[in-house]
Amino acid sequence: MTLSEILLWPGNKACLLMGVDPDTDAGLIRWMFNTLIYLFVLLALTWVILG
Repeated sequence: MTLSEILLWPGNKACLLMGVDPDTDAGLIRWMFNTLIYLFVLLALTWVILG
Protein backbone atom coordinates (compact mmCIF):
# COMPACT_ATOMS: atom_id res chain seq x y z
CA MET A 1 0.00 0.00 0.00
CA THR A 2 1.42 3.37 -0.99
CA LEU A 3 1.27 6.56 1.05
CA SER A 4 -1.30 8.09 -1.29
CA GLU A 5 -3.58 5.05 -0.89
CA ILE A 6 -3.30 5.34 2.89
CA LEU A 7 -4.12 9.06 2.85
CA LEU A 8 -7.08 8.60 0.51
CA TRP A 9 -8.48 5.54 2.32
CA PRO A 10 -10.98 7.39 4.58
CA GLY A 11 -12.55 9.17 1.64
CA ASN A 12 -12.66 6.00 -0.44
CA LYS A 13 -14.32 4.10 2.38
CA ALA A 14 -16.88 6.85 2.99
CA CYS A 15 -17.76 6.96 -0.71
CA LEU A 16 -18.09 3.20 -0.92
CA LEU A 17 -20.34 3.12 2.17
CA MET A 18 -22.62 5.66 0.47
CA GLY A 19 -22.59 3.71 -2.80
CA VAL A 20 -20.65 6.35 -4.74
CA ASP A 21 -17.71 5.48 -6.98
CA PRO A 22 -14.71 7.31 -5.45
CA ASP A 23 -13.19 8.02 -8.87
CA THR A 24 -16.21 9.78 -10.39
CA ASP A 25 -16.48 13.54 -10.58
CA ALA A 26 -12.66 13.82 -10.61
CA GLY A 27 -12.53 12.62 -7.00
CA LEU A 28 -14.23 15.73 -5.61
CA ILE A 29 -16.58 13.78 -3.34
CA ARG A 30 -13.65 11.75 -1.99
CA TRP A 31 -11.70 14.99 -1.51
CA MET A 32 -14.59 16.49 0.50
CA PHE A 33 -14.77 13.48 2.83
CA ASN A 34 -10.99 13.40 3.29
CA THR A 35 -10.95 17.13 4.04
CA LEU A 36 -13.68 16.82 6.66
CA ILE A 37 -12.18 13.74 8.29
CA TYR A 38 -8.65 15.17 8.49
CA LEU A 39 -10.00 18.55 9.61
CA PHE A 40 -11.72 17.02 12.63
CA VAL A 41 -8.75 14.80 13.43
CA LEU A 42 -6.26 17.67 13.28
CA LEU A 43 -8.54 20.05 15.21
CA ALA A 44 -8.96 17.44 17.96
CA LEU A 45 -5.22 16.84 18.04
CA THR A 46 -4.55 20.59 18.24
CA TRP A 47 -7.12 20.95 21.03
CA VAL A 48 -5.49 18.12 23.02
CA ILE A 49 -1.98 19.52 22.57
CA LEU A 50 -2.86 23.14 23.35
CA GLY A 51 -5.53 22.38 25.96
